Amino acid sequence: MLCMVFLPVAFVVAWSSKLCPHQCSCYDASELVDCRSRGFTHIPHSIPHGTWLLDLSGNRLSELRSTSFTGIWVLRVLLLSQSNMQVLHSKALSSLTFLEKLDLAYNELRALPPDFSRGLTTLKDLKLSHNALDRLESHALENLESLERLDLSHNHIQVIEVGAFRGLTMLRHLNLAWNHLTVLQGGLLTMQQGLGVLLLNHNNISKIETEALAPLQTLTILNLEANQLRSLKFKTFLNLQTPSTHLQMSENPWTCDCELHRVFSKILHVRHLHVDDYVNITCHLPLLLAGASLGLMHSQLCVAETATVLVITGTVMVTVVAALVMAERKRKKQKMSLEKQGNDPMPWETRK
Repeated sequence: MLCMVFLPVAFVVAWSSKLCPHQCSCYDASELVDCRSRGFTHIPHSIPHGTWLLDLSGNRLSELRSTSFTGIWVLRVLLLSQSNMQVLHSKALSSLTFLEKLDLAYNELRALPPDFSRGLTTLKDLKLSHNALDRLESHALENLESLERLDLSHNHIQVIEVGAFRGLTMLRHLNLAWNHLTVLQGGLLTMQQGLGVLLLNHNNISKIETEALAPLQTLTILNLEANQLRSLKFKTFLNLQTPSTHLQMSENPWTCDCELHRVFSKILHVRHLHVDDYVNITCHLPLLLAGASLGLMHSQLCVAETATVLVITGTVMVTVVAALVMAERKRKKQKMSLEKQGNDPMPWETRK
């Protein structure tokens, strides 16, 4: 009777072991497959069909072919970080229709294939940080309709085509820090009304287009630290209609003139905007103010400029008033001259 009880269990264990790839470890009836740092140069064969977590990080895969994951129908989590990945072939991931988390961080990817996102409609978390991507094409991410977190930090991205994030309507967290972006253009985040965190620190951004932030209705954190911002337009942030947004903008080469002072003063008085690092915002230009904190000297910053403007305005007003007085006097003088000529008796020769 005991044999009848334990034989099926032994059979299941043996069956699971047989299916587990050589050199890998399998757990929970082969649903969790651990192939970390085993020196694989290709995706191992005999991965159980019921696997929902597959860890292949720390290997030497170099590329993913179109048939690499055929037959692994229920995979939910795929970890491929630090695997010396250089190339993703077309349709390499298209069979993973139930995948929810994909980690491709710390590889050597220079580009994503145009159909990279095909079949990944249930993906929620995508990590592509610490690669060598230099641009995002408009179609590479278009099918990621369930994606909530996207990490593209520590790449070489200079260009993001308008429309690259069009399909990412559920996105909540976008990390683009440590790239080479120069402009935050309008239209890039049109469909990201639910975006909560936008990290753009350590880029080369020198310009934020006026409508770039307007679609973001729930943004809570906007990090613009360590870029190339010298000035701002107040309307850019006024368009940010959110319940509460925390801004981080230190480590930029600010030109501390009266206009910058006015913009920050207005931002600080908008109830839903909070400049978390205002005391750390320092001047780069003019040289006389280099290194000085804008927050500590704002009350004196525009005194000289204001006085100059008042003097110029006063001079112009005095000049205009004087001109009007002179014109009025001239008009009266001319009128009196005409009236005098009209009252004079006509000369004798004219009457004759």
